[in-house]
Amino acid sequence: MRRELTTVAVTAGLTISLAACGTSTDASGGPTSGGSASAPGDAGATGKITWAACTDLTMPDGQPATPDASLQCGKLAVPLDYAKPDGETIDLALIRIPAKGPGERLGSLLFNFGGPGASGVDTMARAVKAFGALNARYDLISFDPRGVQRSRGVVCGTGKDMDAYVSLNTLPSNEETRAKVQAGTEQFTRLCDKDSGPVLPYVGTVNAAQDMDRMRAALGDAKFNYFGMSYGTQLGAVYATKFPKNVGRMVLDAPLDPSVTLEQRTLAQSRGFQQAYESFLKDCVSQGCELGGSVEAANRKVESFLNKMVVSPLQVGDRPLTQGLASTAVAAALYSKLSWPFLESALSSGLKGDGGALMYLADTYTGRRPDGSYTTEMSSFPAITCVDTAERPGREELARTEKAALKISPLFGSAGAGTFCTPWPVPGSNEARKINATGSGPIVVVAGKGDPATPYQWGPKLTEQLKTATLLTYEGEGHGAYLSGSKCIQGAVNAYLIDGKVPDKDASCPA
Repeated sequence: MRRELTTVAVTAGLTISLAACGTSTDASGGPTSGGSASAPGDAGATGKITWAACTDLTMPDGQPATPDASLQCGKLAVPLDYAKPDGETIDLALIRIPAKGPGERLGSLLFNFGGPGASGVDTMARAVKAFGALNARYDLISFDPRGVQRSRGVVCGTGKDMDAYVSLNTLPSNEETRAKVQAGTEQFTRLCDKDSGPVLPYVGTVNAAQDMDRMRAALGDAKFNYFGMSYGTQLGAVYATKFPKNVGRMVLDAPLDPSVTLEQRTLAQSRGFQQAYESFLKDCVSQGCELGGSVEAANRKVESFLNKMVVSPLQVGDRPLTQGLASTAVAAALYSKLSWPFLESALSSGLKGDGGALMYLADTYTGRRPDGSYTTEMSSFPAITCVDTAERPGREELARTEKAALKISPLFGSAGAGTFCTPWPVPGSNEARKINATGSGPIVVVAGKGDPATPYQWGPKLTEQLKTATLLTYEGEGHGAYLSGSKCIQGAVNAYLIDGKVPDKDASCPA
């Protein structure tokens, strides 16, 4: 799940074009995972996926990628509005890495890497080696959810419009700053409404969960095996709530608590990012970093640097590195402890007048490409977030949230998602916040003690709401445990997904 770093750095479409040739998978002719692909409570008619070579994959910097020869891309038509199943359809973009062996194929394992709004197609293409043990037994599948990138992605203006939005400063915390942010956010939401077409009311998690059951059937799987990370945990939880009898093996890593309010989420994330920031400073100081000889001195230097950038942004090429972009860069690097050395280097360079590394971090987070265009991630995030809640907080509530968040973290405190949900042009629903998977197979929830974006306490809460889940705790830092490098976590998750071995109650892994 992407942190509302500021009201503008919110966390991130075209249908993929396939060649006429390729293999097909459907419920009648594809590989199955034991029994018929039709299960009680499935989402409806089985569609067909035509697979062919991937042709438009990109790297994190927006450059074209040379895909692994084993990658296959396809599309699946689903209803735009499930209340009108025979009406207009949209095409969902998918990617597949067929099981490589050795060992018996266990079916398909569908991934959602978070956001909401991240492209599963691009992310899976980059993560082939990270899931090698699972790829031996499963076809690895991911997709761009509705409203994301190739799957009728939400669009909010031009690249220049997005540049203006993500560059907005959030300091100093005064009425003038808030007025500028509010005006920028309202303009952003108007562009989303103007440029996105009819998909905007239908991008929520409940519809995406129904899409996933269509995928299950089209892939030929009687049971739905799933690995969700960050926001992908909410998507998996909603699927398990709607289709409990179809759940096979499900892992939810870096869990979101769907029941929290926008205010509660903002305060929890402000606390999580502040703790991660302080841990970064302690680690930096202990190794003799350039930022300062103590945590207090290093923090003062960073705060002074950011405050100066409000009036004197650093020029990076033909672009100004504003305080808003620099703050986004800092938070982006706190998602993983592996990024801390790069953050130290980027801040040290920034203090010397070179903002290139900080701009790179900010661009990677916001999905800005070298040509000035953006992925849809920055647009998809608010679209999905605001459809998934009926909350539309007023000015007094937003002011209260911001005041409390700034008390927790002067650097990361803000009014959070409420800022863009309040003027959002379509109404939301609370259906995606109600979780109960009673009747499903066992689900494994993995939560990290040092996770800044999805704080640890959300793990036990989601586990309790699911009713059928077991919690596995990671004692280390970073957003997400499976890809943290922990062999203990990877071993436990792989044992469950491959052999069906559920972790013991209250199991944990060291940092």
